[in-house]
Amino acid sequence: MASVNDIVVKLTSTWSDKVKPGDAPGMVIVEASHIRDVCEFLQRDPDCYFDMLSCLTGLDNGPEAGTMEVIYNLYSIPFDHHLMVRVIVPRDNPEVPSVTSVYRTANWHEREAYDLFGIRFTDHPDLRRILLPADWEGYPLRKDYRHQEYYRGIKVEY
Repeated sequence: MASVNDIVVKLTSTWSDKVKPGDAPGMVIVEASHIRDVCEFLQRDPDCYFDMLSCLTGLDNGPEAGTMEVIYNLYSIPFDHHLMVRVIVPRDNPEVPSVTSVYRTANWHEREAYDLFGIRFTDHPDLRRILLPADWEGYPLRKDYRHQEYYRGIKVEY
């Protein structure tokens, strides 16, 4: 059975121009345009078999950094392995291909990242807000988010 470090080495050698080791053990950084292909590989390869997307979240690195991230926490039930996959995208156009075709749980996770961070997931089957009203302005977990003073004529107090 391969270790998580072996899997990271396998990924970085198989996808050398698209996958880089992360800054922590059990982490890789994947180019956004290849996230779906890498996830399919991780799910189908018998040495990896990451059959579960435990969590997907967004991260705003702030206006100064000019980037946002999508972080995927994958789990292999039979091998009891955890792998963190990071995708870094420009803050002014945060767009990542959807992985709902690989992991069905990504549907809700991606909608939440869209709703709160404004990260768009191309080819998502139903990308719309999931927590906030459809006509809400802005994305509340962005570091430069400004709270609305009024929503539908009602003062919003925090």
